[in-house]
Amino acid sequence: MRGKLSEVYTDCDKETINGMLLVIVEKVVEEMEKGGIQRMVGLKVAMPSQDFSEDLWKTVWEASNMVLEDMEKARKKERMKQFLQAEEVKEMCRFAGEVGIRGDLLRELRFKWAKEKMDENDFYESLQRFRSGKQEKGRNVLKEQAVAAEDTPAVASLPKRKGKIKYKIYGLDLSDPKWAEVADKIHEKEEMLWPLEPKPISGKCKLVMDKILSLKKEDDPSQLLAEWIQLLQPTRVDWITLLDKLEQQNPSIHLKVMELVLGEESFQTNIRDYTKLIDAYAKEDRVEDVERILRKMVENGIMPDSLTITVLVHMYSKVGNVARANDAFESLRNYGFQPDTKVYNSMMMAYINAGEPRQGEQLLREMETRDIKPSEEIYMALLRSYSRRGDAVGAGRIANSMQFAGFQHNLEYFALLVEAYGQASDYDQARSNFDNMIKLGHKPDDKCTANMIAAYEKKNLLDKALNLLMELEKDGFEPGIETYTVLVDWLGRLQLVDETEKLLDKIAQLGEVPPLKVHVSRCDMYSRAKSEKKALQAVGVLEARKDELGPCEFERIITALCAGGFVQDAQRILQLMEAKGFAASEQVKFSLSASQVFSQKRPKT
Repeated sequence: MRGKLSEVYTDCDKETINGMLLVIVEKVVEEMEKGGIQRMVGLKVAMPSQDFSEDLWKTVWEASNMVLEDMEKARKKERMKQFLQAEEVKEMCRFAGEVGIRGDLLRELRFKWAKEKMDENDFYESLQRFRSGKQEKGRNVLKEQAVAAEDTPAVASLPKRKGKIKYKIYGLDLSDPKWAEVADKIHEKEEMLWPLEPKPISGKCKLVMDKILSLKKEDDPSQLLAEWIQLLQPTRVDWITLLDKLEQQNPSIHLKVMELVLGEESFQTNIRDYTKLIDAYAKEDRVEDVERILRKMVENGIMPDSLTITVLVHMYSKVGNVARANDAFESLRNYGFQPDTKVYNSMMMAYINAGEPRQGEQLLREMETRDIKPSEEIYMALLRSYSRRGDAVGAGRIANSMQFAGFQHNLEYFALLVEAYGQASDYDQARSNFDNMIKLGHKPDDKCTANMIAAYEKKNLLDKALNLLMELEKDGFEPGIETYTVLVDWLGRLQLVDETEKLLDKIAQLGEVPPLKVHVSRCDMYSRAKSEKKALQAVGVLEARKDELGPCEFERIITALCAGGFVQDAQRILQLMEAKGFAASEQVKFSLSASQVFSQKRPKT
């Protein structure tokens, strides 16, 4: 009212305005005593009065309606506080937290559930009032009929009550003293759960906060935080506001500050705060930091729950620590928690990357037992692992499982089966899958064809390999570097030097860098053919790429050089092998020793 009067009477001073307000208040009180407030509040059209003008009364009642609306909002807010503490709402919030919903989304869901609960309660209360009114009306009618029917009412007494009065609401007995304790605990936790507004920050406190927000990654925020705490005396909502600003404006220092905040009593740290920090560190693969936070968490008497352990499973699986990932996975089971698809996928990928596909397959069978359908990516990862290891039996099991699961067979599926059976020297099964792939309309690529040729190489079936290549070339297939590499290695072992050199020319025409296996094959072929110049050229290339060589390649090079009589070069390659930490086999050592004794040394050039 003061603002409205000041807008109209701009020339009046404050004392005059106060006098006007006093007159208005006295008149309103007079109307309230007469009962006029009940007639006039809520009316959109103000009623005329002898003392005030129609516009003035209209302004008065508009202000009164605003006050009543604010009172109604305050009442609803108090009711919302009660329903935010309802057991059903808290149970749904706990479940939402366990499945990973946090932050603003969880807060919105909690208010939504509380609002629905309040509406439901209002509905049932209105029904109860309606039923009570009907029952009261019925009792009054019966009472009137009974008075009219009986001249002298019979004297009756109620039986004496035994025991204490029990108060039940919707079947819940609230007469137990434990509910008084529950109510006290609810009131104690109300301030923490109710989303209070953060304290206003100004002056020196704002300057300190700006310094915190502008810290660099290598700075120590502990002194500024201590000063900020002393100035503001923050509550949990103030801490959360600070952390949110840090996450948006300065992510590099956010986690460091959050770790310090967990130790502050005013932050009222709970298990979800630890889990959030652990999850942030885990996403950055900071294993040591995660384990440090876990130790601090246990020292403070908070044990990891299923959500925290799930984060650990994902992290250890991602970094390849299978032992720790398995420990965390078993801890989930000990808690009675059934792993979901993401946890299973993480564990299976950890086993696959560690070269243990059989352990991953066991988890796959467990998923199938629980009617959880694994994804096609997991099946393909297991099939890929078995194929690279040459385990045709394991690859066959996964292929059958994929067929029963209803997945469509693509080019990679057949290529992996060809590779698996080829490495297992089962060229019949490899060719069967190769032909099935073509029948289903998939054109074999260069790598798949190379795997099929390699399967024939293990049995030295050169005629079948050449027939296959001619059939494919009729259909428009052009060999690539993968196929040429397998043929170079095969023909080189057969000492077909001219044919091998033609293939090497075709590789050069492709314009691609020859793979390491091609240079190893050249060294092997030219050394055994005693072609000194070309053998030494191949050895020079291999010495330049020594970091790519494995123990098998080293031993093949040494054996070939010994067979060709290049003992000094073989000795030099052996020294390179030992310098890389590879131990030569007894067969290679014996071959080198025999070459030094019985073979003639290569003349120095």
